[in-house]
Parts: sequence; structure tokens; C-alpha cells
Amino acid sequence: MKSAAGSAAVALERKADPLENVDYRLAVTPEDKERIYRLRYNAYLREGAILPSESERVTDEYDDLPNSFIFGVFVDGDLYSSIRVSVLNSEWRESLSAGMFPDLILPELDRGKVIIDPTRFVADPEKARRFPALPYVTVRLGYVACAHFNADIGLANVRPEHRAFYRKVFLQEPWGEPRLYSGLIKPVGLVAAHYPSIRDRVFQRFPFMRSSAFERRMLFERPGDQAFIRSFRIRPAVIAG
Repeated sequence: MKSAAGSAAVALERKADPLENVDYRLAVTPEDKERIYRLRYNAYLREGAILPSESERVTDEYDDLPNSFIFGVFVDGDLYSSIRVSVLNSEWRESLSAGMFPDLILPELDRGKVIIDPTRFVADPEKARRFPALPYVTVRLGYVACAHFNADIGLANVRPEHRAFYRKVFLQEPWGEPRLYSGLIKPVGLVAAHYPSIRDRVFQRFPFMRSSAFERRMLFERPGDQAFIRSFRIRPAVIAG
């Protein structure tokens, strides 16, 4: 019997446009972020990843960094999921995964690599059941970031039981054995892929993972980010998609 994820992948390969009713919104205001912090709390608590807290919110020191982008994924105008995309290079070196796995990530940054680190992927459980494509639509933001910032490596920070899914669907291989992050009670590990090597195979299977230059600019170029953007624009824009 096929898994739910496997069945969703097959359906996505046949579906013309799973993004038809999806809207990505960058969380900018305190109100936007607070709504996502509470979604994180409810999702993590539901899956037993955290203990209850009086604040009923999950945030960390990486949420307000210039190289972090917090997105809400809305379907028909309703918040379904969220993900944070951190963009790393030799100058911008802080993210959740870099903090957990400095021995693996920092040497790659020292070599001049650009790394996309999507973390804090959470979804409303009830809404996710109504929209099986939600995991794919949400993690797509990592692929959009990889194209926009000419990434060398795309990461996923996942629990051990989810590694097989990321390997099968997104061609990401285990990179770091599970470790505990402060506030979580379940360990998470790294999976990674060399983006230029796998991008065409992923796009061939899931064409909706592609993005236009206009979409990339709308999602990842914020007012006041000139210094951050310049640190990536010095690299030739050799990757499109």
C-alpha cells in the first residue's frame, strides 16, 4: 500500500497547478509573526515535539535576523502552514541548522558555499488533511530561495522518521545525525542536496517547483535589505528556474 506522501506525490505529478489557490505571505509585522509563532506552538504540541507553555508560542533568536524570511502559506485566504527560510553565505552565517550543526555547515560557508536552510516547517493538522499537497507547496519556498540566491546546498532539518520522504521525493541525502535543539523534546537531523545537481530532476517531476524571476524578487527582496542582497549579488546569476 502506498503511503499518503507517496500518493500525494503521484497526484502532484498529474495535477496541472497545485498553487492555484495558494498565496505566500512574508511575515513582516509583529501581528503577522505572532500568528505564526502560535501556529508553530499548536503544531509542535500536537505532534509531541514540545512541552506545554504558558506563552503558547514558539520563537527563537533566528526569527528576526536579516537573513531569515518567515512565510505564511495561505490557501483560499486561510493560513495553513509556515516555514522559515534562512540564507547563509560566508558573511551571513547564523541559522537554526548552523547553530545545531556548526561542524558540518560552517566549513562549507568558509569554502564560499551558499546554503538555504528551511526550518520551522509547521502546518495546521486539520487543514493539512484537506490539502495533501501542502508539504510540497510549503517546502517549494526553499527551492525558490535556492534559485534566487544561486545556492549550492539545500538543507532540510527533519526528524529521523521523515528522512526517507525527503530522500525519495527531494533527492536529499542524510548529512547530520539527529541532535536536540533547545525547546524541542524530539531530535532532528539534517538532510542535504547539491542544488545544481538535483534541480532539473526535481523540476521535471514537479514542474510547479519552478519560479519566475518576478516571483523570486517579490518573495525575497525586502526594503532595507540592500547590504544583505549585495552579499549575494556578487555571485554570477548562473542558475535559473
